[in-house]
Amino acid sequence: MTEARVRVERAIDTAVDERADLVALPELCTLPYFPVEPSLEVFDLAEPIPGPTSAWLSAVARRAGVAVNTTAFERVAAGVYANTSLLIDQHGQVVATYRKAHIPDDPGFGEKYYFTPGDRACEVATLDTDSGPLRVGLLVCWDQWYPEAARLAALQGAELLLYPTAIGWAPDEEAEHSAQHDAWRTMHRGHAIANAVYVAAANRVGVERDTTFWGSSCVVAPDGAMLGEMGHADEGVIVVDIDLELIERQRRAWPFLRDRRIDLYGGLTRRWLGESEP
Repeated sequence: MTEARVRVERAIDTAVDERADLVALPELCTLPYFPVEPSLEVFDLAEPIPGPTSAWLSAVARRAGVAVNTTAFERVAAGVYANTSLLIDQHGQVVATYRKAHIPDDPGFGEKYYFTPGDRACEVATLDTDSGPLRVGLLVCWDQWYPEAARLAALQGAELLLYPTAIGWAPDEEAEHSAQHDAWRTMHRGHAIANAVYVAAANRVGVERDTTFWGSSCVVAPDGAMLGEMGHADEGVIVVDIDLELIERQRRAWPFLRDRRIDLYGGLTRRWLGESEP
């Protein structure tokens, strides 16, 4: 078993010891973060779903009796690959999959070379846990920056948005770009508040090649309260309780969904609304 899988299983067992129903893991947590530079050989890491990685995760979830979420490097077809979120229940069944829709192309994060964008903004599924049914919205990393995707998940009844993540900075850029981390944190709180849902982001941590992943995995409540947050360099587990009744109370107090003017939002289907629309 690889070191990454050993660490994943250890984290899952720790969460189960603390009575977790669902374990959210970082993006591509069983692999090195490979989209740093283009390489044809890296495509050999991709697997079909179902395949070896999903089968292993299913076996771990079944053994531990806990639901699990992360992403896998999926081989969809020859020449077509995706970064695919898996939601696996405590019985080891794959409840839902979602192919990352928003794909970044930045220095050190050249994902467009590897991943074909998914054709849905999110996926929402019901997860039956020992604590009761939970409507889960699947999104991935770069999707975090798009309020449209979070809103579409909420409109499909999602109570919890899951964002497996791999985001960070170059080692010599931490001071310059620390504001990015604050913006990232603010976006999660914004999604939670605007939609009155829980939000969980599980981010990679540590240094890989020239990237320092900034950790800070967190869970946010529907009122924007930070229920739990890891440090920049911390690898570990945080377990929080979520109260689904808070969603109802929050939406009564701040009825953003009620007051939406859906008759005014047609322009969202266009790239740009200025005079120089491409």
